[in-house]
Amino acid sequence: MPTATRRERQREATFEEIVSTSRDLLAAGEELSLRAIAARMGMTAPALYRYVANYQELVDLVAFEIDKAATDLFRAAADRHRGDPAASAMAAAVAFRRWGQENPREFGLVFANPVAESACLRRDLITISHSCRFMNDLLIDLHERHPIPHPTRDELPPGVLETVVDPVMPVDLDRLTDENRGLLWVFMRVWAALYGVVTLEVFGHIDPRLIESGVMFRDMIANLLTPLGLTERAEELLALVGEELNR
Repeated sequence: MPTATRRERQREATFEEIVSTSRDLLAAGEELSLRAIAARMGMTAPALYRYVANYQELVDLVAFEIDKAATDLFRAAADRHRGDPAASAMAAAVAFRRWGQENPREFGLVFANPVAESACLRRDLITISHSCRFMNDLLIDLHERHPIPHPTRDELPPGVLETVVDPVMPVDLDRLTDENRGLLWVFMRVWAALYGVVTLEVFGHIDPRLIESGVMFRDMIANLLTPLGLTERAEELLALVGEELNR
């Protein structure tokens, strides 16, 4: 593997500083802008343009790195239950919720970011999402241990077939056969349910008492156990979710 040149190392270090500075601004509740980042880094805004062409490129870079770091937290939670993919998936879901609540501005940057104006670029960025890829890997692990019920191609709702044949989502297609592509429709609905409830909680769009108690989140998880083929373990897995919420 070729050794990085001094210039390449310096450029990489600058990218890392841009990301860390951006995260500091978000954590402090300050405006995220090229000008603010440049000022904190002791640079001029024009100098920063050598690294990011515009504000959207900055947001995409920072969102990608935040998502990558957050996924490490989800993986750590899942690894506490290694060998039990169902328990790993539950723990990762709780970790996703906790991260969102503790880092609402970072959550918003990653998941409320349109990522790019170009449809082609948007597809590229979506399909390398670390968090979604990790969650999908957990569901494939679960399917390989305990097959998840899923529709055949003929049973898919209108308009869905194309999305599972040529998915715009980060998933290891080598682990799926043509016959079980309907699993992706299950995965999409699971992710939509998790993201939907957590987003409402993070941005405070539901009664704060429901957020504090976690009852909406628990109910969402309970409703996902049937499509995931886990009803026989419902009591055990919901107890685990409760334990993870109280960690």
